[in-house]
Amino acid sequence: MTTTTTGRAGRPAAGPAGSPPGRLRSRIVVPLAVVATLALLVLSLSVGVYDITGTEDGWEMFAITRIPRTISLVLAGAAMSMCGLVMQLLTQNRFVEPTTTGTTEWAGLGLLLVMILVPGASLGTRMVGAVVMAFIGTMVFFAFLRRVSLRSSLIVPIVGIMIGAVVGAVSTFLALSTDMLQQMGIWFAGSFTSVVRGRYEMLWIVLAVTVLVFLIADRLTVAGLGKEIATNVGVNYDRVILLGVAMVAVATGVVTVVIGALPFLGLIVPNVVSLIRGDDLRSNLPWVCLLGVWVVTVCDILGRTVIMPFEVPVSLILGVLGAFFFIALLVIRQRRA
Repeated sequence: MTTTTTGRAGRPAAGPAGSPPGRLRSRIVVPLAVVATLALLVLSLSVGVYDITGTEDGWEMFAITRIPRTISLVLAGAAMSMCGLVMQLLTQNRFVEPTTTGTTEWAGLGLLLVMILVPGASLGTRMVGAVVMAFIGTMVFFAFLRRVSLRSSLIVPIVGIMIGAVVGAVSTFLALSTDMLQQMGIWFAGSFTSVVRGRYEMLWIVLAVTVLVFLIADRLTVAGLGKEIATNVGVNYDRVILLGVAMVAVATGVVTVVIGALPFLGLIVPNVVSLIRGDDLRSNLPWVCLLGVWVVTVCDILGRTVIMPFEVPVSLILGVLGAFFFIALLVIRQRRA
C-alpha cells in the first residue's frame, strides 16, 4: 500500500528543486532566458545612427561596427559580472567588486605607465601593463584584508574605494605631468563607441577566464569558507586565492584597455542573482553571465538612443544604477540584521 503526500486542496505537494516540477520549471525558464538574451542582442544590432539598409556600404559597416560591438557587450558583461562574483566569494563580502576594491584604478595606472614609458605601445603591450598592475593592486587589497580585523563588512569596500581614490589621484597627477589627462579620461569613459573590427578581438581572452571560473567553481566555493576549512578538505587555499586574483586581474585589465571602466556591474549582478536564487555558486554561474549581458546591453541601448545621434557612455548609466543599488543593498542588509 502506497501513500501520497498531498498539499492543500488535495493536490500533490510540490517537491524540491530537483523533483520533476522543479526540473520542469528549469526547462522552461532557461530557454526563455536564452530567447530574451538573443532578442536583446538582435535589438542591439538594429540600433544605430548609420543607415544599414539604405546605403551601399551599409552591410559592410554592420560587420565592421555593430557585430563587434554586440560581441563585446556579451564578453564584457559576462566577464565583469563573473569577476564580481569571484571577489565576493573569496572575501565573503557582498559589497566587493573590481571598482570597489581599486582593481580598475590599478589597471588604469598600468595602462598609463605603459603609454608614458612606451609611447608607441601596441594594444597587447598596454593590456599586459594593465593586467600586471591590476594583479598587484588586487593582491595589495587581499593582503590588507588578511592583516586587519574588520568588524563591519562595510569597511571592506570603503577601504577599497579609498585605495582606488589614492591610485586614481596618482594616475591623474602623472597624466597632468605628461599632458595625457584628456586621453586618460577617454580610456575610463566605459563606452563601446570605439569598438570596431580589428580592435575588440583581445576581449576573447575574457571568455577563457569565464570558462575557467566554471571549471574551478567548487574550489572557489571551498576557499570562500576560509583557509582552515579549505585545508581540511584538501584544497590549497593560497593557490586558489592566487588563481582567483589572477583571473580577476586579467579580465579587468583586458576590459579596461578595450572598453574602459564598467562601474558597479560586478556588484549589481551577483547580488541580484543571489537574492533571487540563493548562494549556490555553480547553479548561479550561468545566470550571473546572462544577467551581466542583459544589464550591459540594456544600458548600451539606452546610451545610444537617449540623445541620438550622440551617445551616453555606458559607465555613466551603470554608475547611476549602481549607486542606487548599493544604497538599496545597504537598506536590505540593515533590515535583515
